[in-house]
Amino acid sequence: MPSDVGFRRLVAFSDAVVAIAITLLVLPLVDAAGTIGSEGIGTFLGDNRTKLLAFLLSFAVIGRFWWSQHQIHDRVAAYDVAFVWGMFLWLFGIVFLPFPTELLSASVHAGPGIHALYIGTLLVATVGALVQQFAVVHRAELQVEEHRGEARMTLAVIQTLLMALALVLAITVPPIGLWALLLLLLLYPIGWIRKGRQELPRPIEGR
Repeated sequence: MPSDVGFRRLVAFSDAVVAIAITLLVLPLVDAAGTIGSEGIGTFLGDNRTKLLAFLLSFAVIGRFWWSQHQIHDRVAAYDVAFVWGMFLWLFGIVFLPFPTELLSASVHAGPGIHALYIGTLLVATVGALVQQFAVVHRAELQVEEHRGEARMTLAVIQTLLMALALVLAITVPPIGLWALLLLLLLYPIGWIRKGRQELPRPIEGR
């Protein structure tokens, strides 16, 4: 099995790729800043509000994806082929995200095609995370010893299903658009309920 050092190098590579992708998001705003001329900052921000909103949305999305990935990696000490494939699928979604983000910011009226491409890209990254979680759950030896056996598939599966449903809604009900992503907020109450059940005291045997 690959060493802990090898796994840390893999994580470092992943973090570097994410850092580049999240930095690329701001470049359209940087380019637009070169044309500000004698405009005031208020006028400039108003004229480029679509670019600014697209940047903020994708920055938050990548940050959330990275945090979820960090929580997976924090309890993993090694990797296998399935884990690596999942990671690269996840990275593909992250690296590609600046493209639909730019389409959102450059389009006067973003249609269902652009919305579907954006959410579809997020779905690719979500499936990548699901594959990684699957590898960790089904190969306990990948986990750090103190957390071995704690990993579960539940939230990863629910998140993937919600993201897929958001994509379907964005395609079939165009007025909803990116608002379909609000479905993912359901993960928070689901997570709280699941955590509460895990913390319930177990019945004493024999009663």
